[in-house]
Amino acid sequence: MSERLYPFQFKPVYKDYLWGGDRIIRRYGRREPPGVYAESWEISDHPDGMSVVVNGPLAGLALHELVQQFGQALLGRDDPRTTFPLIIKILDARERLSVQVHPGEETAPHQGGDPKTEMWYVLEAEAGAGVFAGLKPGVSRADLLRALEAKTLEEKLRFVPVSAGQVVFVPAGRVHAIDAGCLLFEVQQRSNTTYRLYDWDRAGPDGRPRDLHIEQALRAVRWHDDLPVAVSEGAPRHIGGNERRTVMDTPYFLVDHWRLAAPRLLPAKRTGLTFQALFVIAGVLRVEGGGQTVSLAAGSSALLPAVLEGGRWIPEQAGTEILCVTRP
Repeated sequence: MSERLYPFQFKPVYKDYLWGGDRIIRRYGRREPPGVYAESWEISDHPDGMSVVVNGPLAGLALHELVQQFGQALLGRDDPRTTFPLIIKILDARERLSVQVHPGEETAPHQGGDPKTEMWYVLEAEAGAGVFAGLKPGVSRADLLRALEAKTLEEKLRFVPVSAGQVVFVPAGRVHAIDAGCLLFEVQQRSNTTYRLYDWDRAGPDGRPRDLHIEQALRAVRWHDDLPVAVSEGAPRHIGGNERRTVMDTPYFLVDHWRLAAPRLLPAKRTGLTFQALFVIAGVLRVEGGGQTVSLAAGSSALLPAVLEGGRWIPEQAGTEILCVTRP
């Protein structure tokens, strides 16, 4: 059935969390009614936000149905999973997010959640914007509890100023929060499990404080967190007139930044190894494969199946940049 596979586009699933703005809609010219668009779930096989195909002969099918129907032809050779393993989003933080932590592979099963490691690629950042990523060295459980009681948790967090093009790693167990003024591209494991430690004493949409999950969060915290925070891009590799840099390499996902100046024929020797989830940072990208063509403007996403006949990327504007997410 692989001959039916082609580049898929999906209808975004929007979330109106109270900290969001409308920059996703304005920045990328999306035709949506006025409102709060905190997150756009671009590619997701999760019941809290399921992607549905909007192009080609399989329009109307959910991503979950695609995985069930096509399996390894979609996901990649020797991949036995029955769900798409990642969620890919855009986040617009008009206000700062809550301080939170996600469980890892070891802690999630004991708390009824799903493990979640993620990364952020900064698309835009206002002057002075940043993220909180990890506890300051030496902060203990007791220190954290005292800070929560005194409402001084911000003093215990590492603040990282950010600018466009920067990459931030958020492994499971890292205490974190996105500060106001950030527009981010996020790649994460297929999980919607979040334990909220602190919410800056603000009220939710109903006028009451939002729920906290302090005990679950404390059990999930990575207390000895020596993994990198702000990640430098790898050395560039020049492939057929195009420039490729690896910006994130984890056991769960691999993310490459491409600067395209010439068409790229997807190598036949890699056909079937992994899906490719694309996001256009700047410019316009035409993607061909499986007898179908899609045109992706800045802010657009597409999923290329692992088995894709005649796949090509064709930049239609100078300075076209994309992020390509695959499995390692």
